[in-house]
Amino acid sequence: MSTKLGGYMGKVIKIDLATKEVSEYPWTDEDRRKYLGGKVMAAKIIYDNITEKIDAFDPRNMVVISTGPFTLNGVPSSARFNVSGISPQTGLLTSSNCGGNFGGEMKRCGYDAIILVGKCETKTLIQLDNDKIKFLDAEPYWGIQTTAVQEAIKEKGSKLIIGPAGENLVKYAGLFSEERTAGRGGLGAVFGSKNLKGLVAHGAKGARPYDKEALQLCCAKWTRRLRKHPLTGSQLPRLGTAGLVTQMQAKHILATKNFSAGTFKDFEDVSGETMTEKHLIRNKGCLTCPIQCTRVVPVDGKEVKGPELEILGLFGPNILNNDIELIYKWNFELDEYGMDTISFAGTVAFAMELKDKGIVDLGVEFGRTDNISQLIEDTAFRRGIGDEFANGSRWLSEKYGGKDFAINVKGMELSAYEPRHAVGMGLGYATSSRGGCHLNGGYMVIMEGLGLSINQTTTHGKAALTVMFQDLMEAISAAGQCLFTSYQVFPGFLISKPNSMVTTIVNKVAPYIGPVVNIINHHPGIAHINIEPVITFPVAVKHCTGMKYHLSDFLAVGMRGWNLERLMNIRLGLQASQDTLPKKLSTIPEDPKNPKTKVPIDKLVKQFYHARQWDENGVPTKKMIKRLALDK
Repeated sequence: MSTKLGGYMGKVIKIDLATKEVSEYPWTDEDRRKYLGGKVMAAKIIYDNITEKIDAFDPRNMVVISTGPFTLNGVPSSARFNVSGISPQTGLLTSSNCGGNFGGEMKRCGYDAIILVGKCETKTLIQLDNDKIKFLDAEPYWGIQTTAVQEAIKEKGSKLIIGPAGENLVKYAGLFSEERTAGRGGLGAVFGSKNLKGLVAHGAKGARPYDKEALQLCCAKWTRRLRKHPLTGSQLPRLGTAGLVTQMQAKHILATKNFSAGTFKDFEDVSGETMTEKHLIRNKGCLTCPIQCTRVVPVDGKEVKGPELEILGLFGPNILNNDIELIYKWNFELDEYGMDTISFAGTVAFAMELKDKGIVDLGVEFGRTDNISQLIEDTAFRRGIGDEFANGSRWLSEKYGGKDFAINVKGMELSAYEPRHAVGMGLGYATSSRGGCHLNGGYMVIMEGLGLSINQTTTHGKAALTVMFQDLMEAISAAGQCLFTSYQVFPGFLISKPNSMVTTIVNKVAPYIGPVVNIINHHPGIAHINIEPVITFPVAVKHCTGMKYHLSDFLAVGMRGWNLERLMNIRLGLQASQDTLPKKLSTIPEDPKNPKTKVPIDKLVKQFYHARQWDENGVPTKKMIKRLALDK
């Protein structure tokens, strides 16, 4: 179905893996206006087609690979694509964002999105060659690691593939494009259940923005602002996300010993500064990205992608390990076998605490590092005890006990931010659509110490701000852009001058603007404005697509995404009781001398439901559904 809008290719296809039938999926310009693309588009497609609770490995499970209008149109940091489906890890709708080159190449083939349904009869690789689609024998590629298989595939183009972990249905197996991963939620295992090794795409078409000249001018100014911002122009290029380790230590939010503490005495050994000074070979980044935050480090004589903050924290302080070179190695091995680094590391830390508390010995313990590499391999192939680690920490806690300190939400392990000194981040974890995710949760920690320094333990304003940032980041993902661009919302001087009078006032006042923020959350139409230097996204959407877009329209996309995901998850069995945190985080103070250093999750969730205009059971109201036109 063609489009009159710029930025899109105008075609969505559905591939039935069982019959090899390819058909066009109806997707109108009104759909594009309401859902933009990416994860919001995918949520709408899945909600419309999966009308009952099914298992993630049911052939009826859909995997939607989708791009946004920014993809291929020169917007800074826009080489992103999304993969969505029902997760084997949580049993809920999940989405995972990837920065590899597959999304752009898929779009060059003429497709804004591809919907995969059914199950291949034999091991299969799908080839997209412009308008041609072929089903190739993947038997020669089965069992091969992610880098080697991308090199071995002879067909020209960009790849999206799984490793051995996906083939063996590890519940948190990811999908890989180049060195980048759509890591969270286990969609690599869904590929494996469908006998699908992956896809390779090669196209020659180009997206055409509605107003190319205006978009180029907008993006040039936008890029300059990103390069001048202290986070996207200095900290991230200089230290990558690893630079947050030192800040997290200072703010007591660096997860340590399976989230038993927020500081680690040897934090400097696993910091971004240490990586940069001792091991960094060079920076690297995604296509069209001016930030270039990726680290390249040495592992066994190879130059490989270095670890992000999450794995540095979770495989450093969280298991009491201070050897950063081991973290490089494990990060590389997990990528090669095709597993989510966060969930594996979180599962290991939980198993270590099981032994620490004398509950069960699963072969790992705090401070021991000599057997981790073997455990990674055993988990990928589901060998021995690795077969149990492949199911994640929630599964282990259900078998052996220890649910109160199994650090996951809805079955998904948390990233490295200790939320008892960042209760807004704790609320984000608890309410995230896909489980314990810091990004889908709204990343309130950026205001609670990593950008601004508002009161970390107060509940004032946290629910309202969490909702706003969740909606904003949902819309950014829908457009096809990296979430790091959201940092521009915070004026640079507030970051670079933390002790100035203005910054101090902002930090003190920010928690108390919740009622004002809630007015916007409840009535987004009042934000019928554009403030291009601060929130460039809707202006770029207008130039790219030709749609008349304002901040209110952009936030409404995020609201639609959030409400659709919630409605889909309720259909899949989600209950309000799952919007919570492990008791370790909600009942035990991180600082024994400060009773406020725990997450008052019940209170915060109640405020969150009000801010979202959901009922007391966390169900979107009919009024909300009608207002967002989700019933049409």
